[in-house]
Amino acid sequence: MRLKARGILRETIVSSLSEYEVIEEYPNDKYFPSYLIYSRYQDIVFHVLFAADAEAGNVRVITAYMPGSDEWKEDLKTRR
Repeated sequence: MRLKARGILRETIVSSLSEYEVIEEYPNDKYFPSYLIYSRYQDIVFHVLFAADAEAGNVRVITAYMPGSDEWKEDLKTRR
């Protein structure tokens, strides 16, 4: 529901798989290791936080958002 409110559709996340770039890793996250992904779809740049459940063989989308220049450098991949 929040994804839709943020203007990021599920189809956008799935359709941009070839553009994924891991920009941060959290191997000791609470439930599963997680990864912050930078991606692009058409003219939209966004980040997706995934949790990887290796035992079940799936990933879970935790959140997705459009990075802002207040927290991210010009490349939108590096924190300020």
